[in-house]
Amino acid sequence: MTDDTQPQPQQPYYPPRPPYEPTRPYQPEPGTTVWPAGPGPTATVPPPPAAPAAFATVPSGPAPHRRARRGVGLMAAVAIAAAAVGGGTATLVERWTDGGSPTAAGPVPGTNVSASSLGTVAGVAQAVSPSIVEISASSTSGKSTGSGVIVTSDGEVVTNNHVISGASQISVRLSDGKTYGAEVVGTDPDKDLALIRLKGASGLKAATLGDSSKVRVGDQVVAIGSPEGLTGTVTSGIVSALDRDVTVAKEDGGQDQGQGQQWDPRQGWPFEFGGQQFNGDTGSSKTTYKAIQTDASLNPGNSGGALINMNGEIIGINSAMYSPSSANGSTAGSVGLGFAIPVNTLKADLDSLRSGGRS
Repeated sequence: MTDDTQPQPQQPYYPPRPPYEPTRPYQPEPGTTVWPAGPGPTATVPPPPAAPAAFATVPSGPAPHRRARRGVGLMAAVAIAAAAVGGGTATLVERWTDGGSPTAAGPVPGTNVSASSLGTVAGVAQAVSPSIVEISASSTSGKSTGSGVIVTSDGEVVTNNHVISGASQISVRLSDGKTYGAEVVGTDPDKDLALIRLKGASGLKAATLGDSSKVRVGDQVVAIGSPEGLTGTVTSGIVSALDRDVTVAKEDGGQDQGQGQQWDPRQGWPFEFGGQQFNGDTGSSKTTYKAIQTDASLNPGNSGGALINMNGEIIGINSAMYSPSSANGSTAGSVGLGFAIPVNTLKADLDSLRSGGRS
């Protein structure tokens, strides 16, 4: 018996699907939520703030599996951090460029020297020279030349007492060549200081008085004066010592009435230092003060001029210098032994000088 039953085609096998389980989000960084793939609910991750050009844009689209989506979340967090760093850098750059560059040239507060010239002899000379004058004093015994420092815009000038002592006529020449007559306001022979006023002057450039208590041995200094009538001569050096006891003559020309000796203006004002006399006889009427010693070149005519620090501030009034004579009697050059009255001594004496001083 023949079996005519035909075999039936088999259907493909489909295993039963597991029951649906909702997926849960995770947070790789605070404020950033990423949902895994699945038939459950989805959330759109907001795009991160604009990042610097160095970071590539993450392409949109479904990721093939869970690990790739975790990478997208981490890269978004990195982009956010990079944007924050970039913003901070931009702020620093803005402060550096808009807030003022440290090399910008402008006046240094309290001084006459611009920031671009700070610390240079040329800068100090250019700034302070207009405040230094040449003084010519005439008396019955002759004519002498010294220097002075303008301290007010209306023509008050400080100098050494010995520059104008006994003068019957005083003429002052500014750095620009203008000439004024002057009168004595007050003198203090004990400190070898004097104050004169220019007649009819106004709008002058006054010097800035510094603080001599801050001066240290080795500090660089500039001296400006009129040695031998050479107006506006600039020299430089260092402070070589402090608090030197310098003795100078108080009377006109260092003249001792008993000996009848006369001061030679070409040689320099007589003074005593270290038990020795220089530039002639100081006479019987003399005074001693504490001085700043400098090796900046000083010559006859520098008396009453300025000793200046590198900020353009007056720290002393040049008063005595040693200029040895050669065998034939002519004046030799500076040997680097000069002395200046500390500016703090001057500042303490200004009010007294303005009221006439004392003799």
